[in-house]
Amino acid sequence: MGGKIDCYLDIASLYSYLIFLDLQRNRELLASHNVTVELHPVFLGAINVGSGNKPPWTLPAKALYGVHDARRSIARHTPNPPSISFPPDLMKTGMTVAPLRCLHYIKSHYPEPVFLAAFHALFRAFWAPPNADLTRLEAVAGVLGGAEGDGNGKVGKKLFGEGQVKEIVEAAGTEEMKGVLKRTTQEALDKGAFGAPWLWVVNGKGEGEPFFGSDRFHFVYEFLGLPYTDVTLLPPGAQKGKL
Repeated sequence: MGGKIDCYLDIASLYSYLIFLDLQRNRELLASHNVTVELHPVFLGAINVGSGNKPPWTLPAKALYGVHDARRSIARHTPNPPSISFPPDLMKTGMTVAPLRCLHYIKSHYPEPVFLAAFHALFRAFWAPPNADLTRLEAVAGVLGGAEGDGNGKVGKKLFGEGQVKEIVEAAGTEEMKGVLKRTTQEALDKGAFGAPWLWVVNGKGEGEPFFGSDRFHFVYEFLGLPYTDVTLLPPGAQKGKL
């Protein structure tokens, strides 16, 4: 057993948010199986362009079905499903290069728990009402400045001080962070990405395979050789399964 999950995700992707929550919930359990997880912020817009893909809402049939798929996927996160509200103009607010560059700076300059806490704060701000417009750096600064915790789940203090927020936001405009986001997005494309979340999973034998979406963990666990419970149909009269 053992291996690594590299997860490429964008704040503007609902299913990236859901897989983030899943990976966070199971991070310690995965670690007990010697499986490490690394998150990579990528710009979904550039992945769509680079792969020739289109956002699902641009096809009417996919857009209609997407309402049901989103509802079911959100409900799966029991007992505490996230509060979700779709932004009124996802095409506009989906230009998330500013917060993604900020996240890359945080990832390279702060401990991993702080990076994960900041990622969670930005996801929550984007997808929970009133849906922050993170295309604006001042909005990103507001979210980071208001995020609480010490990076390890404890609340009661600010994740970043005022000076740190200023430093992070200013770094988003540097050529270095622009280049990091561009290279990471290209890395996902080179691994076959056509959307987000995109996973590249390497098992204990050193074999690597791609997985797409937030509901493919049964395939991921099988590939990694991990014990897991699959979907099982029960006989009449048996207790109904829970999500």
